[in-house]
Amino acid sequence: MRKIYAIGIGAGDPEHLTVQAIDRLNRVDVFFVLDKGAEKADLVRLRQEILDRFVTREYRVVRAEDPPRDRTPADYRAAVADWHAARAAVYESLILSSLGPGEVGAFLVWGDPSLYDSTIALIEAVLVRGNVAFEYEVVPGISSISALAARHRTTMNQIGRAVQLTTGRRLASGWPDGADDVFVLLDAHTTFDRYVDEGLHIFWGAYLGTPHEILRSGPLTPALAEDIRRVRAEARERHGWIMDTCLLRRPAGE
Repeated sequence: MRKIYAIGIGAGDPEHLTVQAIDRLNRVDVFFVLDKGAEKADLVRLRQEILDRFVTREYRVVRAEDPPRDRTPADYRAAVADWHAARAAVYESLILSSLGPGEVGAFLVWGDPSLYDSTIALIEAVLVRGNVAFEYEVVPGISSISALAARHRTTMNQIGRAVQLTTGRRLASGWPDGADDVFVLLDAHTTFDRYVDEGLHIFWGAYLGTPHEILRSGPLTPALAEDIRRVRAEARERHGWIMDTCLLRRPAGE
């Protein structure tokens, strides 16, 4: 029986890898990498750095082009469903063509495979297709929200207060009911701008765990919001890509 690992590799620092992750890396025959193009070559390079540092056995790396995604769709959910179907087809092709019976393959997942990532769903979709059989295991990793809280030396929650994880798209519709601490992921449009001067505190970070890491925090004033927008735009222009997240906090007593 073939086996697949979905291994969480942390937010960018090779030292984020757990002992369990390193153990599983050293059981793998084939690492599958979806190439996102020249602009995101850093992401491939960081994966290779992890393999060079921690894997002590022979292995193969098989790459495939990541299907393009419509970033401005008329129907967001339909566009994501189409993209996931295209990616599942690539996953299936990789497994069928490059993973022999009895071999072990792996997808290296940024952060944690269970948090805002499609790898588990895509692996399940391949199994549902029924064209190839395999077992799979999920290895947790340090998520971007864990890394963000640690780098800012804060906690994810306030005592007895609710926490919510959301996207910029949903935050644009209003502050989540009952939540005092809101982690915002996948926010290409700096939605926190809508909450300037509302008594919130922001903890923001980009390229967490990498040499390019940028951190900002403080009361969400117009000046801080403008600073984050500026450094974010400059960094995206410089590197060709950006991964960032933030925690918006309503302090106790507000």
